[in-house]
This record gives sequence, structure tokens and C-alpha cells, in this order.
Amino acid sequence: MNRVELRRPARYLAVAGALALLSLLIPTGGSEPAAPAAAQSAPAQPAPPSPACTEIRDSLRPAGPTPAPGAMPAGSTMAAIVARGRLIAGVDQGKYLIGYRNPTTGDLAGSDIDLARRIAGALFGDPNKVQFVVLNIADRSAAIQRGQVDMVVNSFAVTCQRQRDVLFSADYLDVTQRILVPRASPVREVEDLAGQRICTSKGSTTEVVLRALPAKPDVLALPGLPDCMIELHRGRVAAVSSDDVLLAGLAAQDPQTAVVGRALDHTRYAVGVNLNAADLARFVNAVLDRGRNDGSLAANHRQWFAGVLNPVPALPPARYSD
Repeated sequence: MNRVELRRPARYLAVAGALALLSLLIPTGGSEPAAPAAAQSAPAQPAPPSPACTEIRDSLRPAGPTPAPGAMPAGSTMAAIVARGRLIAGVDQGKYLIGYRNPTTGDLAGSDIDLARRIAGALFGDPNKVQFVVLNIADRSAAIQRGQVDMVVNSFAVTCQRQRDVLFSADYLDVTQRILVPRASPVREVEDLAGQRICTSKGSTTEVVLRALPAKPDVLALPGLPDCMIELHRGRVAAVSSDDVLLAGLAAQDPQTAVVGRALDHTRYAVGVNLNAADLARFVNAVLDRGRNDGSLAANHRQWFAGVLNPVPALPPARYSD
């Protein structure tokens, strides 16, 4: 089925550049009835502070082996997806090697795209029964919460804060945050960027890390990494920062750039689903477990990252809370 729904237009660069994406967000809203006069005159009370978010919770253990495709438990989230006839997955189309549009075929490709198809195959017996919805980085959690997608498979880093809004699978890829610069640049570590402009994706965990650096670089946050690459090519930023697997894809497209510096942060990618869909999270974890056990997940990582990342990111072990 492989339907693709675009939530933003795409601009494409040649091999020396990256796919360029701009957000097209149309806010919606409505009016609410006025509060009673007594309520309007009452002094505003400060909202209680949210408890500190300090620990990432592990995922939910699979309920058992995955059911036969098309034979999901009655009343389950998976059964509703099968009844609809397609899985709806939030992805990206501008991250080479992870989730990108092949300029030759026009099809989406990458390691995350393969994973979404793997889950569709477990649901239907057909990996092509998936509708891809292209999302901006900052829209991933909201798309799950409003029911726009069944899941997000889009280099979705697990954070304590995000776990308040989204239920994550076990992680399927562990990555580090680094920087990408032109090969002619003298920059080798983030300290060399003090007072210079560095670009990253708006709403990403990378943005948070960069803004907290003691070196105090000037952080520019744009809708996606392809937008950052345009700014790098135009000389408007000195570097781009993101996860190493994403930067490796950019460097593979543009040989005049290189990934440099130590790891600024470590993160893990997982599949995000609705907080009320614990059965779907357990199902996804069963799919991931099967891929770990038969070696197909590790083979997928080698397919996409061997030759551009050394070493290829290791397949993380599953961690469950129950």
C-alpha cells in the first residue's frame, strides 16, 4: 500500500547537499465559554510545579510471541489497525540512511522505514500495508497524542520528559551526538565554536544539549537537518550538530563535510505509541525481540551504516520494566 501523506513540502539538493524540508503547520483552535464573573475576579493561583523528570523508564515486556499476521487479539489496538487495512506511521523524508525519499525512485527508504515495514509485516503479513506520514521533529509527540498516527518511527530519542506524553518501545538503536563541519574548517571540538553559530533540528534533544554547553555557541534551530545543511553551504553557520547516524548520512551525501569531535550526549531511538496503547508497545517489542534473535535487526544496521559509521552502532539489548 505504501501511501505517503506529506505534512510539509520537500526541497531537494544534489549529492553535495541534503533533502530540504520546510514545515507547513496549520494551527487549529476554538473558543471557550467565558468563565463566571466570580471565577474571573478570583486571583490566579500558580500551577503546581511539575515533578522533576530524572529517570527514563524501561519499556513493557512482550506479552508473548507475535500473533499470526491478521489474527490480532479481539479488542486490541492491533486488531483495530488490521481492521482499518493499514498501519499509519510517522516518519521523516529528509534523513539520509534513516528516513529519506530516494530521488531516483521517489520512494521512502532508510533504516527507520524498514522498521515500520517490519511492523506492518507482523500485523498484516504484508510489509507494504503502511501509510507514511511525514512529520517535523517537533511534531512527533503531538501526532501520536492527537491520533494522527499509530506510531512514530523517526529517530525518536527516548527522554524522561517525552515519556510523560508517549509510550516508547525498547530501544532499537543507540547513538551519540556529535558535530559536522566543512572539511576545510579548523573546528575539531565544540569548544572551537564559542561565539559561532551552530545549527540543529528544532525541538530535538540536540538543541537542549547545545544550549547548555559552557562554550555558548549561537544555536540556530530549524525545522530539519536539511535546512541546516543549506545554511552550512551558504556559510551562515559554522557547524551542524545531531546524532552521529544522521550526520553520517549528511557526510555521505556531501564529501566536503566531516563528522568530528567527541560525543556530546548519548541517546537511544525507540518507537513511540500512544500512552493508552500498552498492547501495541508490547507487540512492537515482540517484533523487535524477534529481529534481535534472528539477526535481522543487526543486519539492517550493517546494510545502512557500514562504510559510513565506524563502528556500526551496536544493537542494544532489550530492557523491560515488568
